[in-house]
Amino acid sequence: MTPVDARLRGMVQSGPVMTRLLKDDGTFPNHKKLPLTVYQGILVLPPSDPAAVVEELFELNGWRGCWRNGIYGFHHYHSNAHEVLGVYGGSARVQMGGDHGAVLTVGCGDVVIIPAGVAHKNLDAGSDIRVVGAYPQGQGPEMCIGKAGERPQTDKNISDVPLPKMDPAYGVDGPLKQHWKILR
Repeated sequence: MTPVDARLRGMVQSGPVMTRLLKDDGTFPNHKKLPLTVYQGILVLPPSDPAAVVEELFELNGWRGCWRNGIYGFHHYHSNAHEVLGVYGGSARVQMGGDHGAVLTVGCGDVVIIPAGVAHKNLDAGSDIRVVGAYPQGQGPEMCIGKAGERPQTDKNISDVPLPKMDPAYGVDGPLKQHWKILR
């Protein structure tokens, strides 16, 4: 392990894991097999440029295409990619799974792993919400919003999305392996 790898791994602590399998609601497919997975408060971030640390961590673990922003205020999902969100500032109430889905509060230090097909929407966030997002290597998302005509193609896309090789926060032996029963 290089000094950079060791530094990044040292910024990830163990913490509570929340999982929720979200059902198809007729508009949003969600994912039939993979649960939404949230690692609560696991990131110990430096005060100086915490976003860069989250990006480095995700990249180290094979999650690419990092971006910085908030969370869109409308339901959307990606049928051709899983997504990870690393919260590095503020908090937000986010609805997962569509209009009747789960509402959760995410805050600084949380990592949210969203399977392909799972709708997500920012319900309420202060102006201080800051998020880094990324996707498993080789996956790049298209934006789906639950419009008529998106399905059945998006259902097929979701079933074809390959599983990530590593947990975005913990690497090869992270809890995602257990919760998604994947990772070779």
